[in-house]
Amino acid sequence: MPEQTGRTFVITGANSGIGLGAAKALAGKGAHIVLAVRNTAKGDEAAKAIGGDTEVRRLDLADLASVRAFALQTRGDIDVLINNAGVMNVPLQHTADGFEMQIGTNHLGHFALTNLLLPQIKDRVVTVASGAHRFGKIRLDDLNWEQGYKRHAAYGQAKLANLLFMAELQRRLDEAGSSVRSVGAHPGWAATNLQSRSGSRVEDTLMGIGNRLFAQTGDMGAEPTLFAATQDVPGSSYAGPDGRFEMRGHPTLVSRSKAATDERMARELWTLSERLTGVSFPREAVPVL
Repeated sequence: MPEQTGRTFVITGANSGIGLGAAKALAGKGAHIVLAVRNTAKGDEAAKAIGGDTEVRRLDLADLASVRAFALQTRGDIDVLINNAGVMNVPLQHTADGFEMQIGTNHLGHFALTNLLLPQIKDRVVTVASGAHRFGKIRLDDLNWEQGYKRHAAYGQAKLANLLFMAELQRRLDEAGSSVRSVGAHPGWAATNLQSRSGSRVEDTLMGIGNRLFAQTGDMGAEPTLFAATQDVPGSSYAGPDGRFEMRGHPTLVSRSKAATDERMARELWTLSERLTGVSFPREAVPVL
């Protein structure tokens, strides 16, 4: 990874897991890191562990008022926005705005944040997805699972939404003549606390055993994110581990499902996301070539 001195990275959920791993590595290369976290006390602890040039700011992606406040209070240029924070396989819950928690946090919160910050972003947006996108299906007529909630399917939908958002953002940036890139990454199987909040003691226990036996570290899981954030990769590319089934290994560009490249669905999801969040693509303000 090249030196990052003088560059600013905003990382959501940077106080733990792969977000923390990415923040450590980038700070070690001289970057200024904005830890955008829901719990600022935990963010302060993480900043101490990271060292370097860090700043902790509150952001709750499950509350659009918090997202708007964060964007409004953000000053100066941002080189890279890393949309990393997320929830996984949780019991039915709702955000402050009434969205199902997984689509609301993983997709809609980041959708709003990205578009609100886009005029200040100079290099790229990295959206962290998951191999779980491969079993995801976008329910345009019931995005919030009002008709029979299935938490694993809801997670797959949210991760597929991440990749459709990534691709549609790049299409819009290209159409606007912008130099900003939209790229994606996934960590493979990384041992983080993301997998321990399912609400099922049995599932959490099994995931814990799997983490100990098979998973790579959070720092290793952060490598695809770092690759997507700092290497000269084309827009709409997707990074992941190079090992078997993309579960472990070093970062490389990887494929995604056919559903994740569905341009019509990407446009329709974008339109719906604009309506739900009240936030639109700032065509007139993005940096141009």
